[in-house]
Amino acid sequence: MGTVIKVENVSKCFGDAQVLKDVSMELETGKIYGLVGRNGSGKTMLIKCICGFVHPTKGRITVHGQVIGKDVEFAQDVGFIIEKPGFLPQFDAFKNLAYLYSVNQRTDKKRIEDCIRLVGLDPSDRKKTGKFSMGMKQRLGIAQAIMESPSVILVDEPFNGLDYSGVEEIRKLFLDMKEEGKTILLVSHNREDISTLCDEVFEMDQGVLVKKRE
Repeated sequence: MGTVIKVENVSKCFGDAQVLKDVSMELETGKIYGLVGRNGSGKTMLIKCICGFVHPTKGRITVHGQVIGKDVEFAQDVGFIIEKPGFLPQFDAFKNLAYLYSVNQRTDKKRIEDCIRLVGLDPSDRKKTGKFSMGMKQRLGIAQAIMESPSVILVDEPFNGLDYSGVEEIRKLFLDMKEEGKTILLVSHNREDISTLCDEVFEMDQGVLVKKRE
């Protein structure tokens, strides 16, 4: 097993407010990690920093050996859901994913259709995403996060809006991806999600990160 993400003494300040306080963690290949904590504790900010959407005030984040904000602007080979997934409401599921896939000058109809099926949706359904339920949008957000087969997946509350069968399907999907050697960082308020899926668990409290279980 190798380290794919390394967070070293990361702090993030906005004016006088310190959102992250000297955070350090390492994530290895082929494991699922849990990140728990109250709303506003800094969990989502940490994910944004790992992705490169926000740069730390202090410290360093390395993903696949590349320092974020120095070697690369944004983390490479990483899929993510941060907060609520957003899609073009006038397009159906397939067209939304095809559009996002084309941003990197790529197209793969079969891969897009396979990912839509993997999350329990129908790729031939022409229903516009603007009429999707919260659970359907969540499923499509997960499809978007995995469609380019990233080796690292960062997901913020991925089970929001899912019914029982949906939760079971997505849990199995994450476990299957772990078996494929992927690394997953999962933010969830649900203790059952964390206990069922995670090899190691971290807790964030007022910007301070501590390891709870390994």
